[in-house]
Amino acid sequence: MDIKEYFARISYQGAYDKPDLDTLTSIFQHHIRTVPFENLSIHCGEHVELDLEPVYHKIVRKNRGGWCMENNHLLSWALKTLGYDVTLLGSKVYVPENDIYPDEIDHLLLKVVLQGKSYIVDGGFGMSYQLWKPMELIAGKDQPQTPGIFRFVEEDGIWYLEKVKRKQCVPNESVAASHNVDKEVCRRIYLFTLQPRDIEEFRPCNQHLQTEPGSLFVTKSICSLQTTDGIRALVGWKLTEMTYNYKDNMDLVEIRILTDEEIEKTLKEKFNITLDKKLVPINTSRLSLF
Repeated sequence: MDIKEYFARISYQGAYDKPDLDTLTSIFQHHIRTVPFENLSIHCGEHVELDLEPVYHKIVRKNRGGWCMENNHLLSWALKTLGYDVTLLGSKVYVPENDIYPDEIDHLLLKVVLQGKSYIVDGGFGMSYQLWKPMELIAGKDQPQTPGIFRFVEEDGIWYLEKVKRKQCVPNESVAASHNVDKEVCRRIYLFTLQPRDIEEFRPCNQHLQTEPGSLFVTKSICSLQTTDGIRALVGWKLTEMTYNYKDNMDLVEIRILTDEEIEKTLKEKFNITLDKKLVPINTSRLSLF
């Protein structure tokens, strides 16, 4: 594994000799705009590996993406290689349809300490709840980013990440009803503690999420990528392209339903992904990803 090969993968050409916030932010943004959040391996008959070297080979050499345990594991290696103080954390992702958090951790994120300040760095959430910048670990402070206003709430050592949502404009009325446009103003995203975690603690979660019949990642094939002004996502056959804050505190959401024949071409053109095996798209879960 080589840091310069990783930089080439994420198209990063900036300085990296000083581990500061500007460098961290730039590397992070290059990562989320070139490495998709995706679970396509599951729907191609492949197993999602947790070990670092297979993750590196998949994302860096095969030009693929991954979910949180792949993206953030690779990102933690890159940041540690550059001299950053990085700790793995575990979180529980909020399920709005049931208004619950799971019993066990199901998401990996990173804490980075810089000049005595702690930041949450999460390059593996994807969709419209993906952070675009490291967030300072301060409770109750609005931290505006291009995707929206994020903030942390802390109660008895448990931290909650929230996002204030904008209104959405969905011009294609024929598919708007299937988009499940939320009326909520603020969405809880996940909860976490500051207990340091080892990657081995995520093995049960990594296995469960790709084999449990009711898992979101089993019931939806997902590929999302952050752009310079929004996101694009392919969930099942539905291609969504979102432009953040395109007018009057409103996000533009454009949706198109693809045919089977368009899937492979779209993955290549929109996400720079070429799969070794045939993808079997699926979208049977009612859970809203936007």
